[in-house]
Amino acid sequence: MIPASTAEPGRAAAPTAPGGTDGTPGADRIRAAFAAAAAEGRAALIPYVVAGYPDAETSLRVALSVADAGADLLEVGLPYSDPLADGTTLQRASSAALRAGASLDGSIRLLERIAAARPALPLVPMAYANQVIGGGDGSAAARRLADAGASGLILADLTPDEGGPFEAVARDAGLALVYLVAPTTPAERRAWIARRSGGFLYCVSLVGVTGARRSLPPAVGRLVRSVRSVSPVPVAVGFGVSRPAHVRALVRAGADGVIVASALVDALGASGHDVERLGRLVRSLREATSRP
Repeated sequence: MIPASTAEPGRAAAPTAPGGTDGTPGADRIRAAFAAAAAEGRAALIPYVVAGYPDAETSLRVALSVADAGADLLEVGLPYSDPLADGTTLQRASSAALRAGASLDGSIRLLERIAAARPALPLVPMAYANQVIGGGDGSAAARRLADAGASGLILADLTPDEGGPFEAVARDAGLALVYLVAPTTPAERRAWIARRSGGFLYCVSLVGVTGARRSLPPAVGRLVRSVRSVSPVPVAVGFGVSRPAHVRALVRAGADGVIVASALVDALGASGHDVERLGRLVRSLREATSRP
């Protein structure tokens, strides 16, 4: 299932792009990370970790290991009981984290600890609208995330059509609100979403949920080139990316960044504790980000 912010293939693009969050301090930190990677002749590597998986202390070890193995930015998934965009692997990890006591408060504490230990690493939590906005405007959660060290925020089920009020909240908190586009997003709408996205634009590589794939869709290179041609912010590609060969293919297509999630959770093994194996995978993915 594609997140709602990327679907709606029949909807026409809005004529203007009011708001947006690309002028925030968080967006500046994110852009600087992409620029630093580009200056080294490579795409940015954005690994994903699940807060509280398999438990609070191990998830901190996981995050720091990923950071030290070559992350340019770190996406931190906030465990949720109904993760619509997540495939089997991330659903399993999220459920395990919740059983181990994960909560929004615990996730915020984890962000604080990562930020204190690796202050140069931009942190981008990934959540769902109900976790952050709930029945209010989301200002309390946005401020807490920013104070904990987050630079940006991905709300996978928040559409840009409905995101204007929360964009204002994110701007006040200094956060970049990252939107998503997908293969089903019409070209004009992609351009509109790209102008609304803060820090970077998340390009979903396939029609479906997250999960490591053996191969990426044959048309993904064309998709990346098309999205990059209309985006004023860096374009990072995720969903299905699981091995160095995938990273190299996306780098050849011109991706500014590559997001890897489920494959990293799989690398931790059934218990979620194989941090050394995870580190080896992240290092190999980092090596693959170099441009030819």
